[in-house]
Amino acid sequence: MAFRLPDLPYAKDALGEYMSAETLEFHHGKHHKAYVDKTNGMVGDKGLEGASLSQVILAAKEKGDKPLFNNSAQIWNHSFYWQCLAPAQGQRPTGRLAELIDEGFGSTDALLGKLKEEAVGHFSNGWAWLVLDGGSLKVTSLHDADSPVAYDGMKPLLTLDVWEHAYYIDYRNARPDFAEKVLGNIVNWEFVAQNLDGNGIARADQEG
Repeated sequence: MAFRLPDLPYAKDALGEYMSAETLEFHHGKHHKAYVDKTNGMVGDKGLEGASLSQVILAAKEKGDKPLFNNSAQIWNHSFYWQCLAPAQGQRPTGRLAELIDEGFGSTDALLGKLKEEAVGHFSNGWAWLVLDGGSLKVTSLHDADSPVAYDGMKPLLTLDVWEHAYYIDYRNARPDFAEKVLGNIVNWEFVAQNLDGNGIARADQEG
């Protein structure tokens, strides 16, 4: 069974002014699809038929197979990313997530500022992450296609794609505007809160 391009969890025009249908057509329909197609074209030659996506990522890392790692990890990263977004409805963190944010950062706005700082300050391509580290929250970033799947104990909660193709159609080269608008308006905080159970990696995994 081949890996697939997962459907977006909302209509392509549902994110409004913050992320256009055109961006999603290119980012999801072309960039993400290309990672799926390339991975499917490689796994048969690697003896990994039937392996799950996370298993392929880990095997590629162990073997130092950069082409397979980069493409398979980008399938997972993007599959997770789309779930981190939702149509703007004034959503904010609640419950245990809100408590952890207040404990770790003082307020949701302070956390969003830290995430924006991480995203904007990240050199070149990559991903800004909010992760669960033990019992507390941590903001970090990973370069290029690198993924939490490749790190034992790294529990992903939320990510922002800072590859240029994620924002260039809507924001041109203004990564700070992109980070501020997306993080401040279209984060799916319910999904982020679900990932406090430590099962975030499984939510973007696929069977092979």
